[in-house]
Amino acid sequence: MRKILNTALVYTIVGVLSGLYYRELTKAEDFTGDTQLGVVHTHLLTLGMLFFLIVLALEKQFDLTSHRLFGWFFWIYNAGLVVTCTMMTLHGTLTVLGHASNEGIAVVAGIGHILLTAGLVLLFITLGKRLPASSASARTGGDGAPVVVAVGPEGS
Repeated sequence: MRKILNTALVYTIVGVLSGLYYRELTKAEDFTGDTQLGVVHTHLLTLGMLFFLIVLALEKQFDLTSHRLFGWFFWIYNAGLVVTCTMMTLHGTLTVLGHASNEGIAVVAGIGHILLTAGLVLLFITLGKRLPASSASARTGGDGAPVVVAVGPEGS
């Protein structure tokens, strides 16, 4: 659980610093147009900090880290987020500096998005494996017969 919390903390710090970078670079270059730098901090804070705080709550409830796929999810998702945000930062910086970005940046950013998607799929598989049995099977006895629960004044 500490690793998940530390991951959220790192994304918080990097997200805040990326917002500072955006503000200072655009101010120094007297840039007033649109650039991807404006949303890098939002991506890091949402897909990094907030997302991993939610994963931390899910870990507390469902013990996700005990499943073998959790490690795969963790590293693939993080790699995707780092690659995606790095390419956004590079593309945005080139825009502010007045340089064109090349097709390679878009390709690598696409790979980052693919990794993010694969990580999310692994998280949902892990979560599905760690959820308790469905509520329908919880309402049957060990032999499969329905369990009757009295509710109301008659059952008091």
